[in-house]
Amino acid sequence: MKIVVARDITSGWDDMRIYPALLAFIARYKSSPDLFQSFAVVFEGPDRISEEAFEASLWARAQSLSDKDSWLGQPYDETVVDDPDNPHFSLSFGGEAFFVVGLHPGASRPARRFGSPVMVFNLHAQFERLRAEGRYEKLRASILQRDEALAGSVNPMLARHGESSEARQYSGRQVGADWRCPFNPRGGDGRDATFRHQEAVHPFDLPLPPNGA
Repeated sequence: MKIVVARDITSGWDDMRIYPALLAFIARYKSSPDLFQSFAVVFEGPDRISEEAFEASLWARAQSLSDKDSWLGQPYDETVVDDPDNPHFSLSFGGEAFFVVGLHPGASRPARRFGSPVMVFNLHAQFERLRAEGRYEKLRASILQRDEALAGSVNPMLARHGESSEARQYSGRQVGADWRCPFNPRGGDGRDATFRHQEAVHPFDLPLPPNGA
C-alpha cells in the first residue's frame, strides 16, 4: 500500500501534492500490475469529525482531484461512468477506475473507524482480475464475515457494482434513498450511453489486505 500523509481532509491544502502521487501510483501499477495494491491518503486531522462532515470533505477532495484529472485531459476509465447516480459509477483518475473507502474516528461502523481521516483508493481492475481468477467471491465472503463479527451485522449499504451507485458507500455513512451525491461529473462527453459495460464486479467495503495476505 502506498501511503501519503496530508494535513487536513477539510482543506484542499495538499490536493496539488496528492494528485501527482496518485498518478505515480497508477503508473507503477500499470508497469507492475500485482494484486492488492492500494493508495491511501492519511490526513493529520481533524481528530474529531462527524460522519456528515467527513462525507462532505471526502467528496470535496474527490472533486478536487477529479477536476485536476479532467483539466490535464486524462481519459475517464471506459468501464465505468462519471454520473454518481448511475449504478455503474466509479471515480476515475489517470484512466483507471477506483472505489474509495473512507475511514475516520467518528465512523459508526467499526470497520470504518480509524484514528485519523483516511481515503483509500482501490483499483477496480484488481477486482476484475480476482473475479477472472475465481478468487473474488471467497475473499469477499471472508471480509463480510469479518465485518459482521466486528459490528454484529453486515453493512446495510453494501451492494454489488451495477445494483446501485457505489458512491453511496464511499464515506461509510448509512444514507437513505433520497441521498444525493455532491460529486459533479465531467459531463458533455456522452459517456453514460457509450461506456463499455462489463460483468458487474464490486469492490469490498474494506481496504485491500497487504500483498501476500
